[in-house]
Amino acid sequence: MTAVAPAALSPHDRLESASARLLVGVAAHGVLAVLLLGVGLVAGLGNPAVLGVTSGLMPRLAGTPEQVWLAGLLSVSGAALGVLGIQIGVRARERWVVPWAGVLAVLALGALGAWGHLPALLTLAVLGWGVAPLLKSPTPLRTNPMTLKELRERMRGGRAFAVITVYVLLLCIFAVVLFAANAPITRGLATSVTGDLGRAMFAGIVGLELALMLFIAPAFTAGSVTGERERQTYDLLRMTLLPPASFLIGKLQAAFGFIVLLMLAAIPLQSIAFLFGGVSEVELVLSLVMLLVTGLTFSAVGLFFSAHTARTNAASTRAYLVAVLVMVGMPVLLGVLGAPFYNALSGQGTGMTGSPVWEAFLIYLGALLNSLSPFTADLLSGVPVGIGGLDCAGRAARPSHLSMRNRG
Repeated sequence: MTAVAPAALSPHDRLESASARLLVGVAAHGVLAVLLLGVGLVAGLGNPAVLGVTSGLMPRLAGTPEQVWLAGLLSVSGAALGVLGIQIGVRARERWVVPWAGVLAVLALGALGAWGHLPALLTLAVLGWGVAPLLKSPTPLRTNPMTLKELRERMRGGRAFAVITVYVLLLCIFAVVLFAANAPITRGLATSVTGDLGRAMFAGIVGLELALMLFIAPAFTAGSVTGERERQTYDLLRMTLLPPASFLIGKLQAAFGFIVLLMLAAIPLQSIAFLFGGVSEVELVLSLVMLLVTGLTFSAVGLFFSAHTARTNAASTRAYLVAVLVMVGMPVLLGVLGAPFYNALSGQGTGMTGSPVWEAFLIYLGALLNSLSPFTADLLSGVPVGIGGLDCAGRAARPSHLSMRNRG
């Protein structure tokens, strides 16, 4: 009897196969990250020798066992997020998933060659296994039509240009006010040496951009789905062959693309700080990353409430409420409850001997909670704030009573 060749997978089946494989890869990276986190907890509870296990993951990375463990945890978590982004793109049939997988593979190869990063082998295996069904034929992937539609509609009228003009104008006025307010401080000193004026202008402009992002990003997506319902076009979209994932990702990409345009328009104002000194190129890049992540997060929040509510007003109200709670409410809550909670558990002001394990736990917990708010994250990158104290590089500072105890 003649053997019958198996039928080739359809484009839809290839997408489903790649999505399932990538989801397994995300779970594998998540399990490895949880194991690394468990190793850190065991080491913090009084067995620091356990961190030596993680040194074998990156044998070429110079540093203490704690630094090697932290680098491994961050790299594995970042790889998990990268693979998850590719899986979401595959579900939405986005064309950018193949180049994004290539970038992630190059980063994994670089980490493997420079540090001997063994978890990079897992990332490379997952990428090769998960993206392989898509490389046989690129027909399932295409440019998102919803993104093109939204961008064309947004840029056709004068509203987009008005928003950009008002955005840049507000930043310019605020920059002039900052210069006028801080210039008298530096009259007696060389600005290029002290850098006070440059740091003040840079911090003020970035802070204003964060505040504006609170109002701009949710507004772009809060009416994405509810607006289609109110215009009675939602049913027409559901009748097309566009998958729900492509519809939502297209709306989010269009809003995020305009946010990126706003960030690029503000770069010259941020760069003015270089004329006065006190600001490095690394800080400029970090500020852009922070602004883009904030814009993407708040845009996703607005899209979430737009998909779960019936009216645009209700979606906007809930999105702004969450944004305000994250941006303002969390720092206030940490400021009011953080210090008394830390003093109670560490023994400060109570006559009790604080546990170094508890203090280390509270320091890192405070840094994690502070990083969830864009404002406190911005402060953590430049000044010593946070529960237990953090220096300018974000490293945990030893509490003063611990230092006194060690010297004693």
